Amino acid sequence: MKTPYKNIYKVLDQNRFIVWSLVIGTTVTCVVAIFSMLKMHRETVDKVFMVNTDGDVIPLKLASQKENLGVEVLSHLELFHTYFYHIDPSNYEKNLEKALWLGNSSVDALYRQKKSDGVYNRLLQYSLVQKVLRIESEIEISQEPYTFRTTTLFQINRGQATDTYELVTSGNLIHVDRNFPKNTHGLLITDYFENSLKKVQDEN
Repeated sequence: MKTPYKNIYKVLDQNRFIVWSLVIGTTVTCVVAIFSMLKMHRETVDKVFMVNTDGDVIPLKLASQKENLGVEVLSHLELFHTYFYHIDPSNYEKNLEKALWLGNSSVDALYRQKKSDGVYNRLLQYSLVQKVLRIESEIEISQEPYTFRTTTLFQINRGQATDTYELVTSGNLIHVDRNFPKNTHGLLITDYFENSLKKVQDEN
């Protein structure tokens, strides 16, 4: 006599096969997706991206960035010292504003102290021209914050007389977000200090 339950084991086996197929298929899909994500992560972890002036996204190698870190640090220091000390009545406000973007409150405090001491008033009053001649920096970039010691040679032209000075400064550097064009290197000067200033023989 035929009953509706005669093929129940066959139905159960079929259902079991379908369930296991779905489980195995889902597991394989998940494993493939995970390995794909890991591969993509490995390929992109050593890259950063920037947008150029045309709006195109450009990948940059982090390894290359690390190799160029010394160059960027030196360039940042040269840019800052040029802006902060290469000044005259026509450009000092613009240059100092640019310099303040490259350092933290320690730079701002020095700027305010110089302003309070009348340095920039004398610059205007006597039409002084302060010209940077040479910037040399010693840096330590093995770990952040990076330390530096910079020697800046500059002249002050007082019309009939020109005096040359050697200024030694020091401080640290940390990474911050790049800000185009105000802070293109993505570095910030901290703990900035003017160590010594001495008058030297004029360079001809």
